[in-house]
Amino acid sequence: MKTLLRPALTLFVLLTLLTGVFYPLVVTGIGKLAFADAAAGSLIYRDGKSVGSALIGQNFSAPQYFWGRPSATGPYPYNAAASSGSNQGPLNPALAQAVQARVQALRAADPGNPLPVPADLVMASASGLDPHISPEAAAYQAGRVARARGLGVEQVRAIVAQHTAGRQWGFFGEPRVQVLELNLALDALRR
Repeated sequence: MKTLLRPALTLFVLLTLLTGVFYPLVVTGIGKLAFADAAAGSLIYRDGKSVGSALIGQNFSAPQYFWGRPSATGPYPYNAAASSGSNQGPLNPALAQAVQARVQALRAADPGNPLPVPADLVMASASGLDPHISPEAAAYQAGRVARARGLGVEQVRAIVAQHTAGRQWGFFGEPRVQVLELNLALDALRR
């Protein structure tokens, strides 16, 4: 029994050190060196204080702010601890009702807007945490935001254009606007 126990315990201790200590330290070190911003949570700072992450949306509802995609997380929107989609399929009546209610809320917030409501303003993302909207969703909201802030629509559209990122490496994904960064840029105009 002693001849079997000693090698087993030795192997257990070595593998614990290798996979539980050494490997995580090496991977964390490489991550911090190669991807310092991402390894730190891709935090966005304003006046030296963290105001959010570039990877997690925030719930904006005031008319002077651009609104992000709806969040399907619970018990509150953009809850990173409960990342998930709504799990409602396209034939589910609850999804159709939720989308219709969101369209009505957007129309009520900007009754004179003749543009079609972009899908990303009424449909949650798969994670429920998406911090981006499409340039079309930003264009849809530009008039409301401009009026609420007392700015010209063209001035707001110019700020949206400055904060629109293209496809990653020129071909992955779609153009997008990071909502928190856009709203912070608009807030900076008051300073």
